[in-house]
Amino acid sequence: MTVTSAIRAVETATHAEILQQPASWHRLAASIDSRRPGIDAFLAPVLATAGLRIVLTGAGTSAFVGDITSETLRRRLGRRVDSVATTDIVSDPRGVFAEDVPVLLVSFARSGNSPESIAATRIVDAVAPQAHHLVITCDPQGVLAQEHRSADRSLVLEMPPETNDTGFAMTSSFSTMLLAALVTFLPDQTGVVDRLADAAGSLIGQEERIASFAHGAERVVYLGSGALRGAAQESALKLLELTAGQVVSFFDSPLGFRHGPKAVLDASTLVVVHGSSDDYTARYDADILRELRGDGAIRVVSVGVADDADSFPLDGIADLDDGFRVAAMIVFAQLLALSASVQHGCTPDNPFPSGTVNRVVQGVTIHELGERAAG
Repeated sequence: MTVTSAIRAVETATHAEILQQPASWHRLAASIDSRRPGIDAFLAPVLATAGLRIVLTGAGTSAFVGDITSETLRRRLGRRVDSVATTDIVSDPRGVFAEDVPVLLVSFARSGNSPESIAATRIVDAVAPQAHHLVITCDPQGVLAQEHRSADRSLVLEMPPETNDTGFAMTSSFSTMLLAALVTFLPDQTGVVDRLADAAGSLIGQEERIASFAHGAERVVYLGSGALRGAAQESALKLLELTAGQVVSFFDSPLGFRHGPKAVLDASTLVVVHGSSDDYTARYDADILRELRGDGAIRVVSVGVADDADSFPLDGIADLDDGFRVAAMIVFAQLLALSASVQHGCTPDNPFPSGTVNRVVQGVTIHELGERAAG
C-alpha cells in the first residue's frame, strides 16, 4: 500500500482539509469582494489615523499568520506593521503597548475560543483605549467573533465555514486566514488567488512524491527568510504536532542556521529550504542549498525554487510576494507532516489521545491586569 493509500484508508479530516484549500481560497476571494465596500468603510479612516500602529496577533499557528503577513504588508504599504503573539500580549501588555499611539489590532483565530485570543483584545482595549479591531476567524460562533461582531470599533471577517478545521492541526484555516489578511489590505490582486490555487494543486498532485521524503527522516529542518521564515516555523510545528513529537523539527533562516543550529544535522536529517521570490534574498537561499548539498550526508529539498532533482519550483507563482506564495508552498509541509504522522502510527486528527495537547489550548489562567505599579 502506498502512503497516499494509507492516508486515504484512515479517512482523516486533516487530509480532506489540506486538499480543500484551493477551493476554499476561491470562496474566500468571492466573500472578500462582496464585502469590500464595508471593509473599505471600516479600514479607510483607521488607516488614515496619524501614527497608527498595526499589530497582527494570534497564538501558535495563528501567530505565524501574523509573522508572515506583517513582512509583506510592511514592504507593500510602507508603514509600521508589527506581529506580536497573543501569548506575549497577555503576559506583558504594558511592554508590548508601551507607546501611546493609536492601534489597529488584527486578530487571527481558528475558533476564537482560546483564552489568550479572547483576553488579548480585552487587554488591548484597557491599555490602548482607542484601539480598533479587525477579527479574522474561521468560527462565526466563537467567543471572539461574538464579542466583536457588534462592537463599535470592530470588524469581523468570517472565513468559509469548511476552514474551521476539525482536525487537530490548523491547515486550511492557516492558509485562508493568511490570504484573507493580504487581500483585505492589498485589494488589487487580480488572478493571484487563481495562480496560488493552481500551484497548491500541483503540490497536491505530487502527494506520493512528497510522502517519500518522510521515509527515514528522524529530524527535519525548515529554512526561510523574511515571510518564509514564518513559513518555516509553521512547517516545523505541523510536523511536531502531527507526529506527536516523534519527529524532531527545527526552523531558522538560511543565514542564522550557520550560527550554531547547523549542529542539528545528521544522516537522518531532511532539510527543506523555502526559496524566496526576492532576487537579493534568493542569493542566500542558493548559498545554503549549495552548502548543504555539498555536505552529502543529508537529504535536501527546495520548495519554490528549481535547483536540483529534489525541488518543487512552483513556477506559476515565482513573481509573487513571498507572503502570498506561502499559502501554496505550505501545502508541501502539510502533506509531509501528514505522511510522517501515518508512517509513525499516529492518528492525524488526534495525535494526542491522552489529551496532553489539545485543539483549543486548555489550562491557561488569565490574571487581572490591575493598576500599573508605581515606579
